[in-house]
Amino acid sequence: MNARDRLIVGLDIPTIGEAEKMVSALGDTVSFYKIGYQLVFAGGLELARDLAKDGKKVFLDMKLLDIDNTVAKGVENIVKMGMTMLTLHAYPKAMRAAVEAARGSDLCLLAVTVLTSMDETDLVDASYEYDPHTLVLRRSEQALAAGMGGIVCSAEESAAVRKIVGPDLAIVTPGIRPAGSEAGDQKRVMTPADALRAGSSHLVVARPIVKAPDPKAAAQAILAEMQDVL
Repeated sequence: MNARDRLIVGLDIPTIGEAEKMVSALGDTVSFYKIGYQLVFAGGLELARDLAKDGKKVFLDMKLLDIDNTVAKGVENIVKMGMTMLTLHAYPKAMRAAVEAARGSDLCLLAVTVLTSMDETDLVDASYEYDPHTLVLRRSEQALAAGMGGIVCSAEESAAVRKIVGPDLAIVTPGIRPAGSEAGDQKRVMTPADALRAGSSHLVVARPIVKAPDPKAAAQAILAEMQDVL
C-alpha cells in the first residue's frame, strides 16, 4: 500500500453538510475516511454508505461493546453497508462474537486497546490494574487469539504490538500530530513518519487536516511525509 491507502482522515465534524464539503475539498487526495459518534448521530451512517458507493474506504469508529448476540447482529448489518473497518472494544467475548459474524466478508475488525486520551492515572481512576502499555499488549494478544483484523493503539505502543501480532494485522494509530501541531486532548501522540517507523500500518488524522486553513494542502503534506518513510 502507498501513503494514500494508509491515511485515514477523521471526519470529526458536526454536520453532514460540513462533512460533504470537506470530502469535496479533499477530492482525490484522500481515499479513506473515519466516521465516529459525532457524525453518526447527525446522519453519518447514510454518508458512510454514500462514501462507500463512491469508491471511498470507510472506517466506522463505533467501538462496539455489548452482549455477544447484540454485537454479532450489529456487525452483520455493518457488513452489508460495505464498510472497510469497524472498531470494537477489545473484550474477548465481544471480539469472538464479531469475528464470527463478519466471517467471509472483507470487513476488517479492529480491537480498541487503550484510548489515546488516557494515561496511567486515567486507567487507575477506571479501576484497571494495568498501566497503558501493559494493557495494550494484553489486549493485543487477546485480539490476535480472537481472530481480529487489527489493533487500535497509540504509536508509542506500535513497535511492541507489532512484535505480538506479526506483519499481517493492521495497526491503526490515532493521536497523530505533525511536528508543531497542538496535542489537544491527546496524551500519547507521535508524528506521521515516526508512527510508520514504529510499526503502524494506518494513521488516523482529524484536526490537523479538517481544522487546517487549507485541508487539502495539510493532507498532501502529511502524505508526502508518510511516503518518504514508505
